[in-house]
Amino acid sequence: MEFFRIKKDIPFMRHALVFNVISLLTFVLAVFFIATRGLHLSVEFTGGTLVEVSYAEAPQLEPIRQALANSGYPDAQVQNFGSARDLLIRLPNREDMETARVSETVMNTLQQAGGPTPELRRVEFVGPQVGKELAADGSMALLLVIVGIMIYLALRFEWRFALSAIIANLHDVIIILGFFAFFQWEFSLPVLAAVLAVLGYSVNESVVVFDRVRETFKKKRNMSTPQVLDHAITSTISRTVITHGSTQVMVLSMLIFGGETLYYFALALTIGICFGIYSSVLVASPLVMWLGVSREQFIKPKKEKEEAVV
Repeated sequence: MEFFRIKKDIPFMRHALVFNVISLLTFVLAVFFIATRGLHLSVEFTGGTLVEVSYAEAPQLEPIRQALANSGYPDAQVQNFGSARDLLIRLPNREDMETARVSETVMNTLQQAGGPTPELRRVEFVGPQVGKELAADGSMALLLVIVGIMIYLALRFEWRFALSAIIANLHDVIIILGFFAFFQWEFSLPVLAAVLAVLGYSVNESVVVFDRVRETFKKKRNMSTPQVLDHAITSTISRTVITHGSTQVMVLSMLIFGGETLYYFALALTIGICFGIYSSVLVASPLVMWLGVSREQFIKPKKEKEEAVV
């Protein structure tokens, strides 16, 4: 299925150096912000208190968030849990308050906020040690995904493709983390899930382009390597517009209508999708070219049959 077809190949590889310089600058800036500003980690990673409350009628979330902010919890996360009448409140640790008093303070704040009377369902404390374990597990999950992608691409194509794709994908991940570090957006478990999803999503685009590169090498023997890459990228543009466009529409609906719970998850996906297109086309492909990919790597030479000696 195609919305359009471009008859003349676009010379992307002619400007490969410019594209990669831009990518390098954005990558360095992202690393700088991560190193200097750090990530604004959520309660899951830093530790805190989870309070679940229930109402007889569905409450308004914004007045509750404002009331908690006035009580000294500006970073409190309030979201529906199971139904519109049940709320899950995540509160960071405070040095001036004991954990046992947190639930009491929250309940008093909710009662003073007006509206229906809340009922306390459960209180759970997430210690810093648990947060460290979650951070370690998340980092391990990210590492395993990267290693798995490299092995898959090396087996399916060739090591040059695997190396180029993983550099491009790491570029996307670092850019997302750089945005969250620069703007100090909250980095939570849903955002980590979005980063892992972007890794898989980005490598899918790279695989499509690499498949077309391999196919073009076999079919068009009169093309140079840059021309093959230009042809592969140009011939997949329509597919890229359809795939990424439809995905981005769904992500934007979560970003606009999903509320605070899905906002940063959708925001991370939006950044990842935009930079995923750029990296798959304008980072991975030039790297493949500079690593020395050639037609001979995909076409096995014919073995000459030995003549029988009479």
